[in-house]
Amino acid sequence: MPDVFINYRTGDGNDIAALIDNELANRFGKDRAFRASRSISPGSTYPDALLTSVRRSALVLAVIGADWLNFQSRLRDPEDWVREEIVEAFNCGVPVVPVLAGRRTERLRKERLPDELARLAELQSVRLDTQNAEADLKRLGDLVAEMIPELYNLEHAEVPAPDPGSVSNSVGTVSGTAVQSRDFTGDVGNTVIKGSTGPVHSGQGNIYQNSRHLSGDRHYSGDGMTNIEGNQRGDIHHRFGASSRPEGDEQ
Repeated sequence: MPDVFINYRTGDGNDIAALIDNELANRFGKDRAFRASRSISPGSTYPDALLTSVRRSALVLAVIGADWLNFQSRLRDPEDWVREEIVEAFNCGVPVVPVLAGRRTERLRKERLPDELARLAELQSVRLDTQNAEADLKRLGDLVAEMIPELYNLEHAEVPAPDPGSVSNSVGTVSGTAVQSRDFTGDVGNTVIKGSTGPVHSGQGNIYQNSRHLSGDRHYSGDGMTNIEGNQRGDIHHRFGASSRPEGDEQ
């Protein structure tokens, strides 16, 4: 069940509710907040889904838009869902934080609220202005993490160390087939090594290379044959199993 229940009225704050939902999902995971238009599956009994989610939440964010108080007839209707969700939170002891949407929204006053909602005017509110959305959403997310320790711990949990048996590889420009693996069983058709600045070990088995620049009459045989491509300077040493090099030949 969700940790945060987002209470809002369609047509007055639903855009702010969506911003809050997205922010909480990015910080804590998509299932940590409940927003009716997203969280209730088609075919579900929505009255049960709404009230059950309120009761099981750790926090209710009540989005108060600029026209929220203009819905006086609805606020006094016991069957109005915005009212019913807030009253249910009060009855169940779930903390409620009013979120004032935009710069024009004033703090609530008790005399303008029905008795069942009068407590809203006594609660410390936070403001969320779309013109300062990034900072305001971060501040609201920090408040949620502070009020719900589980979410704070989730966000600040240490990333587990990588498995020592795992493999991390990167491949640059490849023409053809690239194969990456920790363990190989079987054959690999071609081995191409570019830009090596240290020893290279290509595994067990025969190695075949060709060259147009060999001088002299050399013949190498056995379980490996190596010819050198290009302008080779310096010594070359080879050993492939038991050598069958003609006696007297030098490497």
